[in-house]
Amino acid sequence: MIEVHNLHKSFKAKSGTVHAVRGVSFEARDGEITGLLGPNGAGKTTTLRMLYTLMAPDEGSVRVDGLDIQRDATAVRKQLGVLPDARGVYKRLTARENIAYFGRLHGLDEATIAERTARMAQTLGMDFLDRRTEGFSQGQRTKTAIARALVHDPRNVILDEPTNGLDVMTTRGLRSFLQQLRSEGRCVIFSSHIMQEVAALCDRIVVIAEGEVKAAGTPAELRAQTGEDNLEDAFVKAIGSEEGLHA
Repeated sequence: MIEVHNLHKSFKAKSGTVHAVRGVSFEARDGEITGLLGPNGAGKTTTLRMLYTLMAPDEGSVRVDGLDIQRDATAVRKQLGVLPDARGVYKRLTARENIAYFGRLHGLDEATIAERTARMAQTLGMDFLDRRTEGFSQGQRTKTAIARALVHDPRNVILDEPTNGLDVMTTRGLRSFLQQLRSEGRCVIFSSHIMQEVAALCDRIVVIAEGEVKAAGTPAELRAQTGEDNLEDAFVKAIGSEEGLHA
């Protein structure tokens, strides 16, 4: 479980101080997929970077399975599997070698790495394990990055716009994979600016715009909160704009 309370983050810019995140709070439960939905620039990525300890919040707190991200950062990282907004993989290594490298960083033995690599390759449809990643398609890079993020079998998974740039079939396969993670009882958080994607997958939705939570709850609760029968209309009403609404 991931508990987020009153997160704030600001950055200095030439035009002045930019308040990227303003008091974001929500809870992501085990055995559920929680979606952060909002237009580009809403503060989703900044929020996630604080969750996985890449950034320190100016104010507020995050607890991962009861561990505080600032006091227990090293222990928290062991509980997290993260697909960041940057999909960088080591181009001179094969997909298998990329995954194994991260497994060793987590202290796994070679037999465990091999078993988990084989399992994830089958689940994700990775028939390119022994090819060097230089020249990979975006879908192949994303699958490799997901596999290496999950090689240590984390209970909590954070994915920043995981389907961005993927073709239809790869996206469908990834959605099935996220549903499998949920069925295993894991806590899954992913961000998206695509309302239909979040609606199709998520047990709970957190709508973020201008660095603030505009609405949160199950799809039914969001419709009730906004007084709209259609989830798309509820999203538009919650953020006060049709920006970021894509098919």
